[in-house]
Amino acid sequence: MQDLKILYLQSDIVWGNPAANRVKFNTLINNNIDKHDLVVLPETFTTGFPVDPAPFAETLDGDTINWMLQTAQTTGAVITGGFLLKQGNLFYNALLWVTPDGEVKSYFKRHTFSMGGEDKKITKGINQLIVELKGWRIRLMICYDLRFPVWSKNRFDRTHGFEYDLAIYVANWPSQRSFPWETLLLARAIENQAYVLGVNRVGYDVLGNFYSGNSKMVDPKGKIISEAEAGKE
Repeated sequence: MQDLKILYLQSDIVWGNPAANRVKFNTLINNNIDKHDLVVLPETFTTGFPVDPAPFAETLDGDTINWMLQTAQTTGAVITGGFLLKQGNLFYNALLWVTPDGEVKSYFKRHTFSMGGEDKKITKGINQLIVELKGWRIRLMICYDLRFPVWSKNRFDRTHGFEYDLAIYVANWPSQRSFPWETLLLARAIENQAYVLGVNRVGYDVLGNFYSGNSKMVDPKGKIISEAEAGKE
């Protein structure tokens, strides 16, 4: 594996305003990009975590995916981030992987957050997604997936070794549950013998939830090797 330089953006999100959030993240990327290979944005970075996806969901030929394609091409970095996706009559909480050469892959959140009513409106995904970048095999997951160790399991065989080297969890994870968030990031790294990156938002949403971020990179032994300041962009 080659060295992998990652820019992960812990940011506030403008509620229900994809255009404003694209402008916001465009500025953050342009102000911080420095030969990075990968840029990671939070879960539902265009809207925040809404109760009803219908007014906000986009298609795979919509403005957000076009912005991600353009940003990847301009920066030369892979862009990965989550937004609400509509396919036919179904809505998904999706995490997109967009490369500078125009390749697009998507992961649909497997474990919808029933306590927040997400399961009533969002269709669960069924497939895992592992992508490759500079020799790294990267597993993509979303928020509540973190609480399910079997879903995160890093399978091993003697011929190919472990399935993945790095797991990325993007999230809208409220601060009142920040201890489980931080603890589970370390646990997933240790039990799967892989690097783990958790990227969470900060700020308040219109429902009054506060998000403290606590985004971090953890090595396979559970040591924190990079961490964003809690509550700060």
